[in-house]
Amino acid sequence: MKAEEVAQFLNQHPEFFEDYAEMLAEVVIPHPHGGRAIPISERQILSLREKARRLESKLGELIRFGEQNDAITDKLHRMTLALISARDIPGVLHVLGFNLREDFAVPHVAVRVWGSFAQKNVAQSDEFSDEARSFGQGLNGPYCSAHAMADTAGWFGDSAAHLRSFAYVPLRAGEVFGLLALASEDPQRFYPEMGTLYLRRLGEIAAASLLRNRVE
Repeated sequence: MKAEEVAQFLNQHPEFFEDYAEMLAEVVIPHPHGGRAIPISERQILSLREKARRLESKLGELIRFGEQNDAITDKLHRMTLALISARDIPGVLHVLGFNLREDFAVPHVAVRVWGSFAQKNVAQSDEFSDEARSFGQGLNGPYCSAHAMADTAGWFGDSAAHLRSFAYVPLRAGEVFGLLALASEDPQRFYPEMGTLYLRRLGEIAAASLLRNRVE
């Protein structure tokens, strides 16, 4: 009889363990970590303990993630309140730069806008190429990269040569009217596989604040 057949039989006939309880008490199997043989009941206890340790580790990981998300939410809330208090475009840009540096440890922040918004408002609307604009308009959501995209390295001035990770967040009002670019010397600060939920929310808040303070 094959091992699979034995396993299937035991699964289909749980009464076997009641009918042959004494025999099961006498069965010994190898210890999972080597060494002496142990009763099957002790092996079950070891398995349950190992499962409990894995569950405890997973629970600890979930708690840490929850605490980290709570901290990020609090920081984003503080930024939102500060942006609500901004009275003009320069004020919005100052809040974005200050809070991203102080609360989120993002050392380099750049904002570029175009189209009618740039023509009527005192935002950073210069120093971007058609390629950068096309790149921004083509984004459906935040984009993270290990290198500067579409001629945007110059947005970060003399620091550009030392930057190792970038995040690009489209500013949208129906269509994309600008780009919020974040950068860091830390190659692990932004990376392609990272979650972008909070970056997306940041873009929505920043876009709403810029539009709220625009000059018609």
